[in-house]
Amino acid sequence: MALTPEQIIAAHKANIEQLFGLTNKAFASVEKLIDLNVKVSREALQDAAKHSQAVLSAKDAQELAALQTSILQPLAEKVSNYSRQLYEIASENGQELSKVVEERTADAQKAVNNLVESAAKNAPAGTEASVAVVRSALSAANNAYESVQKTVKQASDVAQANFNAVADSATKNANNIQRNI
Repeated sequence: MALTPEQIIAAHKANIEQLFGLTNKAFASVEKLIDLNVKVSREALQDAAKHSQAVLSAKDAQELAALQTSILQPLAEKVSNYSRQLYEIASENGQELSKVVEERTADAQKAVNNLVESAAKNAPAGTEASVAVVRSALSAANNAYESVQKTVKQASDVAQANFNAVADSATKNANNIQRNI
């Protein structure tokens, strides 16, 4: 089963289009990250200016201590929100890449299966056992790949749940500290 020049050119064209598509998605993620960092930096600078003005206008040590503790809760919430947004950007980009890899792998599996089936149909008499071994090995490899995919998906879901739990816990702890002071 030989490939024609047109099939090869079409495959290369599809690969190049996919490469540029992934590159554009990566740049979009970088743009989101830059926008987020600029926004957070601007807000941090504004908060620092406000806090500095408030500290300079404090009348006594008690008011100064109250100002210092009042910054903890909003700061913890902002850090938690920033971390969540960073995770979302990274997760979205990872999902896009995983989707492409899964599609390409599925295409490759289909091509290999077609090649094996074509070879099996044209195999000389007496090679049935060899063909069965190849089919069995191919099936085992496909099953192993699917198992790995499921495990990675489960691990990703657990990581997402853990990240959310840690972020929520940090915010709650900051709230508790704020109330206790």
